[in-house]
Amino acid sequence: MIVIGFDPGLERVGFGVLRKVGSQITCLEHGLIKTPAGPLGPRLKQIHEEVDALITKHQPQSIAVEKLFFTKNQTSAMDVAKALGCVLLAVEEHGLGSEEYSPPQVKQSVVGNGAADKKQVQFMVTKLLGLKETPKPDDVADALAIAITHLMRSGPAKLR
Repeated sequence: MIVIGFDPGLERVGFGVLRKVGSQITCLEHGLIKTPAGPLGPRLKQIHEEVDALITKHQPQSIAVEKLFFTKNQTSAMDVAKALGCVLLAVEEHGLGSEEYSPPQVKQSVVGNGAADKKQVQFMVTKLLGLKETPKPDDVADALAIAITHLMRSGPAKLR
């Protein structure tokens, strides 16, 4: 089973592609979709096109995304919602299902503490996937953590 995890944002969308074979989970690819400052339309189009390309390349069976939660900054939350919409549109165009996980759910699954900080999440993602370097920036580590959470909730998994 291949799953792609996404941590959506307007400036940066983190992604992580994981494969689960039996009980073994390995990282196939991780990275960042960056959009330049400027008009909204071209930025949203870029997010949609790059997510579509990732789905086409890896042919995942499922997609996992960070559940949107509202902060005090409503403008920032709206931008994240727009980026999330682009991700979900690409997912729907490929006929795939998606699951949403809240930050505390992801932290609980990966670190064992729903109130863990970013550094703890980065550390555990690096360790659990056997990566040589810590995935950076936070968006990438978060996307991998979201994908790990999805695979762990999909059945027993042994992380590398």
